[in-house]
Amino acid sequence: MTEQDADDVDAETATEGGEGGDPGLDGAADGPDATTLDDIAEEPADPDDALRQILAGDVERHEDLPAVEPDEELAETVADADPEVVATELVVLRERVEHLRESVAEHEAEVEDLESRLARKQADFQNYKQRQSERMEEEKQRATEDLVTRLLDVRDNLARALDQDEGADIRGGVESTLRQLDDEFERENVSTIEPEPGELVDPQRHEVLMRVQSDQPEDTVADLHRTGYEMAGKVLRAAQVTVSDGAASADEAADDGE
Repeated sequence: MTEQDADDVDAETATEGGEGGDPGLDGAADGPDATTLDDIAEEPADPDDALRQILAGDVERHEDLPAVEPDEELAETVADADPEVVATELVVLRERVEHLRESVAEHEAEVEDLESRLARKQADFQNYKQRQSERMEEEKQRATEDLVTRLLDVRDNLARALDQDEGADIRGGVESTLRQLDDEFERENVSTIEPEPGELVDPQRHEVLMRVQSDQPEDTVADLHRTGYEMAGKVLRAAQVTVSDGAASADEAADDGE
């Protein structure tokens, strides 16, 4: 396009704008139908006009574009470039922007779906924990109920033994009831803790009442005062014992030496 042709186009455009036709480029930014980058990208009718509008600042910025200061070096590059190439690149950039918008929308929808699914999973897990807790409590109560039911017979036997006439020999009945109770303990995996004299003291299973003179070695069990019990390896009640101080054993050793 020659300089004369450009002047003719400008004059013709100005005349049409003054007669009520389409507004000219010079007033595009001020009128209601101001030219935007999208308009130029969609219909780059004249690359010279498109480039001139962009460089002159007569094109409205897209509402999604950030407000930034124009890059002088980039402006010089665009001014020296082929207008058709610039217009084509605008179209390509617009397509890329639209593609990115669609991609962002898809990712936002995916994130929303994942968050919704996560919330449902968390709610399901909380409900599962609540059900498990209730079930464990119910099973615990049932286990205790079963044990108490079996011990009722033991209590009945003890009550019948006490109902005997005074002077009656109830030893046999009591021994039978004790064996019955021990059988119930065994069913519950309960065992006795009954250390023998001379056995080493175990702080986890033995409760030391006092230290006494004994013929047993020092720091070993002298006597058992109360039986202990453990269940599945867990001590329910430690056995009460006295511990030898080794004095009697030392005296005997001295006497033997003499």
